[in-house]
Amino acid sequence: DICDEHEFETRVCELQFRNFARREDFHGEVATFSGFETNGGILDLIRAGGSGKVLIFDGRGSARRALCGGNIAAEAHAQGWAGLIFHGAIRDSHEFTNLDFGVKATHVTAMRPLRGKDQGRKSVILNMGGIEIRPGDYCYADRDCVIILDNPVH
Repeated sequence: DICDEHEFETRVCELQFRNFARREDFHGEVATFSGFETNGGILDLIRAGGSGKVLIFDGRGSARRALCGGNIAAEAHAQGWAGLIFHGAIRDSHEFTNLDFGVKATHVTAMRPLRGKDQGRKSVILNMGGIEIRPGDYCYADRDCVIILDNPVH
C-alpha cells in the first residue's frame, strides 16, 4: 500500500532477503553501517541505543563471513532496535528464531567475521540493491521487500 500511495517517493531495494527472527514486518528510522567480512564497531553502535530504529548493514553481499550472530542480535533486541537488515551473511540463525523483532539477511554461513583492527563505518550513505540509503531515512520491511523513504508515511 505504501508503494501505491507514495509511488514516486518510495525506493525499493532490489535485493532478496530472508527473514530470521519473529517479525517479518517492521519499520523505523534508518541507521547505517558498512563493513566487508568484518563487523568491528557494530556492538558500539547497537549499544548506543536504537529504540525503534532499523540498522541496515552493507556487507557487500559476501557469503563467506557472518556479520552477525545470535549474541549481537540478542543485544540489538535488548537495546530496542526494531530490526536489522544485512546485505551479507549471518550465522547461528537458530538463535534468532524467538527474538521478537525483525532480522533480514541475504545469506547464512558458519564462519565468524574477520577479527583484527578493521572497523566498519557507521552513518554512511549506502548504495545497495539499486537504491541509495541514508542515515535518517525511514525503512519499511515486510516479507516481500525492503523499501526506503525520506520520511515516515504511516
